[in-house]
Amino acid sequence: MLGSGKVRDLYLVDDAHLLLVASDRISAYDWVLPTEIPDKGRVLTALSAWWFDQLSDVAPNHVVSVASPPVPSQVAGRAMLVRRLQMLPVECVARGYVAGSAVGPGLAEGDRLPEPVFTPTTKAAVGRHDEPMSFDDLVATVGGELAEALRERTLAVYAVAAQMAAGRGLILADTKLEFGISGDGSLVLADEVLTPDSSRYWSAADWSPGRQPASYDKQYVRDWLINESGWDRASGSPPPELPAHVVAGIRERYL
Repeated sequence: MLGSGKVRDLYLVDDAHLLLVASDRISAYDWVLPTEIPDKGRVLTALSAWWFDQLSDVAPNHVVSVASPPVPSQVAGRAMLVRRLQMLPVECVARGYVAGSAVGPGLAEGDRLPEPVFTPTTKAAVGRHDEPMSFDDLVATVGGELAEALRERTLAVYAVAAQMAAGRGLILADTKLEFGISGDGSLVLADEVLTPDSSRYWSAADWSPGRQPASYDKQYVRDWLINESGWDRASGSPPPELPAHVVAGIRERYL
């Protein structure tokens, strides 16, 4: 194993390729929770594969294959064979609605923004917090030309995905993307894309300004941890096991 993240495990295939395996783990508030969600890895892989294909004209991606072979049968359905990239040390967030963080004065949670905004963050190690970055911070980290390309590509992906989600009765409130640089210097969309782990999806029929509707993502788990579990996020103690009804609820939302 080359590395293990909050949800995915990474294996070296050869100098040019990696095997990216999605587990059934779930994370919240920078913790990997002790309870797994059945079938979650398969759902994440299928959704990412579909979105990578849909967005291929907007953003070149790292996917080589999701089929077996060459993906080993033991992880078929949960794994992608991908190109090996030089991953950028930032996470690229596009927001179309106010959710989970303040974005400008005079706005309430759930409000639609006048136009989508690009809000990059650092990419912290497991157990540490991603920190917001200004655009100047991003320029200092990756350079001006690449920073502009990241902003343009992130907002382009969001625009296309938000329109497609709207056609299915969903609001894509925000999404987080990761990019890498290929051997020829191209900017490549990588990791996962537009899954319930990396994005907030709301029911369009239930939305009204200033109100967050029911979500189809891991916000359900976040809400249970903060409001019902008795866990103190500031304590430094790990979160508790998820009860069966929460596991069933989040699984239903992902499926």
